[in-house]
Amino acid sequence: MPPYYDEDHDAFRALVRSFTEREVVPHLARWDDARLVDRDLFTKAGAAGLLGTQVPAEHGGGGVDDFRFNQVIGEELARVGAAAPALSITLHNDIVLPYLLRYTTDEQKARWLAGCVSGELVTAIAMTEPDAGSDLAGIRATARRDGDHYVVDGAKTFITNGIHADLVVTAVKTDPTARHRGISLLVIERGMDGFTRPTKLDKIGLDAQDTAELFFDQVRVPVTNLLGLEGEGFGYLMSNLAQERLSIAAYAVAGAEHALGLTVDYCTSRRAFGKTIADLQATRFTIAELRTEIEVGRAFVHECVLALNAGTLTAERAAMAKWWCTEMHKRCVDECLQLHGGYGYMREQPIAKAFLDTRVTTIYGGTTQIMKEIVGRAELRT
Repeated sequence: MPPYYDEDHDAFRALVRSFTEREVVPHLARWDDARLVDRDLFTKAGAAGLLGTQVPAEHGGGGVDDFRFNQVIGEELARVGAAAPALSITLHNDIVLPYLLRYTTDEQKARWLAGCVSGELVTAIAMTEPDAGSDLAGIRATARRDGDHYVVDGAKTFITNGIHADLVVTAVKTDPTARHRGISLLVIERGMDGFTRPTKLDKIGLDAQDTAELFFDQVRVPVTNLLGLEGEGFGYLMSNLAQERLSIAAYAVAGAEHALGLTVDYCTSRRAFGKTIADLQATRFTIAELRTEIEVGRAFVHECVLALNAGTLTAERAAMAKWWCTEMHKRCVDECLQLHGGYGYMREQPIAKAFLDTRVTTIYGGTTQIMKEIVGRAELRT
């Protein structure tokens, strides 16, 4: 069986690692204190070739449709505990760019893709609303056709990249009387009158990540900003959620690996009762269990990524990967914090930061319960 990563991936990893050490690690503490990553993180990442590897070369991208390159970026950011910048970049690359590649006209591609690759245009996707989380068909944001524009009213919440975003792929109801068939996708742009984002939400983790509420008050959006066909938005969202959930699963495995590495270092240096914590059988058993679970998760994620590359990844397999790997990640970090003892509860410790940053992974992208519902329905064909 050939190795999962080849020489091109290894060379790209070296590039990402160099970028991370130079442009991310020195700023992590400052970003957490500021509760926001610098906007120029994106332009620096674009200049380094970390954005839009799947975008065709004619629009400035790498022209390589291989999700393993995206995976390398998440792994290298996880390696240094950079959860907030990782989410900002993977959201842009893994989750939003596919919409701008698959459902755009040639004119829209020419208008947006080069800026997305350079980092001059930061992207977000707005689905969740204050009264509509997992029930996407129940969204209330509306877009009323008025000549050559849609007039958008409503609100979105928990939007990753919500503060920095220049382009927001927004789920709206173009037919409020319908459920799934009434949803369309509009790209709402920074500076449009009536589009505001007054607050960055105060989370218990991912301090530097700009999760925001978005408000739309009579925002006039040109019809030329419609993605694909009117009324087909729900189908577009469903077809792209598999990659989104796999991206989260892949980062969860990398995040668990980071937490385990921190813990092995701690246990081999921390002494208690005349020996290191690593000399205790209970510690060794815990480490063995975590290493095994990480490797099981990694093997499944690799299988799913290859299926994604081949166009055969199903929604059910992606849901399996998302729920199992994120629950494993959460469990792993909790066990690692326990092995740190009292020091693990101190905010200045990397494992404490990992503990707080990890908790949301079983929630965003679809909760564990929703993932199990997807898998269970498919298995029972209900």
